[in-house]
Amino acid sequence: MSDVMSPARANPARWLVVIVPYFWMLLFFLAPFLIIAKISLSDTAIAMPPYLPTWEGFSKVGAFFGDLDFENYTFLGEDPLYVSAYLSSLRIAFISTLLILLIGYPMALAMARAPSTVRPALLMMVILPFWTSFLIRVYAWIGILKPEGLGTMLLQTIGFLGPDEQLHIFRTQTSIFIGIVYSYLPFMVLPLYSALEKLDGTLLEAASDLGCPPWKAFWRITFPLSMPGVLAGSMICFIPITGEFVIPDLLGGPNTLMIGKTLWTEFFGNRDWPLASAVAVVLLALLVVPIAFFQNQQQKV
Repeated sequence: MSDVMSPARANPARWLVVIVPYFWMLLFFLAPFLIIAKISLSDTAIAMPPYLPTWEGFSKVGAFFGDLDFENYTFLGEDPLYVSAYLSSLRIAFISTLLILLIGYPMALAMARAPSTVRPALLMMVILPFWTSFLIRVYAWIGILKPEGLGTMLLQTIGFLGPDEQLHIFRTQTSIFIGIVYSYLPFMVLPLYSALEKLDGTLLEAASDLGCPPWKAFWRITFPLSMPGVLAGSMICFIPITGEFVIPDLLGGPNTLMIGKTLWTEFFGNRDWPLASAVAVVLLALLVVPIAFFQNQQQKV
């Protein structure tokens, strides 16, 4: 009897296609996460590295695990500063994502309905900001939003501000929202454009022939069919915005409370690595919820 080879044996390259992504996740996500989780269970110490206990070999494995505790997580729950930082970050991320969606959806819809000869140019205009460093683009907004900046000059020129008046939104939450919406808008437009471009235009023509007004056709046909792009764009924006540090630090005031800025302060300012690691682990746990929701919705689509 001839031995029938399985597809995996017949083509070993299929195993590589599966193994390489898992190896990548193991090396660059799971291993660093386990290190951070271990540090979060340690205690702060004036040493290098600044935490105890440290691994001293398999002969002391019992003592090593015995010294680990959950004091840092207990402290996070008891200190209102960190609770407020998490809630503030989630609130800012939610509002920012909603604003990005409200601005990005009409842009993506206009791009999808534009003539095919114009679409590449419109797509290039959306991608063009990525050719410049993210940090430089955020710094540019400082020159625009500061009281003596370009924003004040423009509003004075068109008459919205008097000669002696200035724009006072720099170092406020308004400037944070402006910076976030500008920086993350392409991440919303691109998935939406990909979903809207694939829509069958004959569905809208049929709805119009049956007497359906354009606004009702949008809510019953266009928007439901573009939901995969809405979910993808929202998750791509919401998750990194929650842990954003650069924009709140440069455009926000000293009283800006976001968990990314708090995390940086604990790591580099206070050098409290165990507490900072606990902050990072809890942040990841909070973000697992929208990620799981997104995966569940993607399976239903």
